[in-house]
Amino acid sequence: MASSAVVKLNAAASSWISGNHGVNQRPGSADVLTPRRVSVIRAGSFTDELIKTAKTIASPGRGILAIDESNATCGKRLASIGLDNTEANRQAYRQLLLTTPGLGEHISGAILFEETLYQSTLDGKKFVDCLRDENIVPGIKVDKGLVPLPGSNNESWCQGLDGLASRSAEYYKQGARFAKWRTVVSISCGPSALAVKEAAWGLARYAAVSQDNGLVPIVEPEILLDGDHPIERTLKVAEEVWSEVFYYLAENNVIFEGILLKPSMVTPGADHKEKASPETIAKYTLTMLKRRVPPAVPGIMFLSGGQSEVEATLNLNAMNQSPNPWHVSFSYARALQNTVLKTWQGRPENVEAAQKALLVRAKANSLAQIGKYSEQGESDEAKKGMFVKGYTY
Repeated sequence: MASSAVVKLNAAASSWISGNHGVNQRPGSADVLTPRRVSVIRAGSFTDELIKTAKTIASPGRGILAIDESNATCGKRLASIGLDNTEANRQAYRQLLLTTPGLGEHISGAILFEETLYQSTLDGKKFVDCLRDENIVPGIKVDKGLVPLPGSNNESWCQGLDGLASRSAEYYKQGARFAKWRTVVSISCGPSALAVKEAAWGLARYAAVSQDNGLVPIVEPEILLDGDHPIERTLKVAEEVWSEVFYYLAENNVIFEGILLKPSMVTPGADHKEKASPETIAKYTLTMLKRRVPPAVPGIMFLSGGQSEVEATLNLNAMNQSPNPWHVSFSYARALQNTVLKTWQGRPENVEAAQKALLVRAKANSLAQIGKYSEQGESDEAKKGMFVKGYTY
């Protein structure tokens, strides 16, 4: 551990520092010692590495490929092209993605499911080594999924804190250098104050544990698209959620320079009667971020949340038409993989064409990250929406 710590005064912080008291005198009474609360931001042994990793992922023109779907969800994707949900089929699909030549030009990080982190190509090369050869940082999904939250409005909370430290240490040994924890907030269910607090606290505890074990935490409170609410309602809820998240991140002494965010874009509900333009979505989303996210955070890596491939890219492009305090980029799953999967169809002779399709989508979002994307020439397939009500990952 480093010998020094960075100390910052903060009236809302969590640590009591003994021997540092204020004196409150009242007429006719003895002096009353009132403890002064300060926040201690620890400079741990991984601090420099965490900051370097976060900056590497948040590098110009690059973003994250999310292929961390659970085996059950991956099975649904495979079923859509007529394949059985077997480990061999999952391995084949992920090998296609992770061995795409030139992928590192546009992709800086790849989020893996635990099974994938320990898998290799059919030739015996570890997937993490395939990524490193392309200068892509391997990441790992560490949460254990959503379960019902008692006392809420039919809302959920994310489990996985039990044993997280030991699992994170093992993931680090295997080559992972960042982590992902996805929780959700539902506007159509309220959201309740209980659900927002639970989401924020869980994310903060996960982030602290991840940093303590050398993994850059991606902080992801996904605000679901479900509902018919206007964009103004989404903005209000997003501001409330991120305010709570950063409060608890500070309470847990998380180093902001060593995290990445994965927010939802601020959009109307999926069932709202009026669809917002990319310029409107960019305006509301950037307004929320500027009000809530400190500039110390190196990267904002948006989730696509069921938008079509083209929608997700257009919205990202609109947000990069002028400089931002952070690297504003992407962490897409379906919005990078949809066309790839349909091109592959599980056939070995289609692997090269599917990899080219992945590069097309990766390059499009790479251009959007620097504000230079054009939708000219995009296929009809790439314009199809992928929203699924009540989507589970």
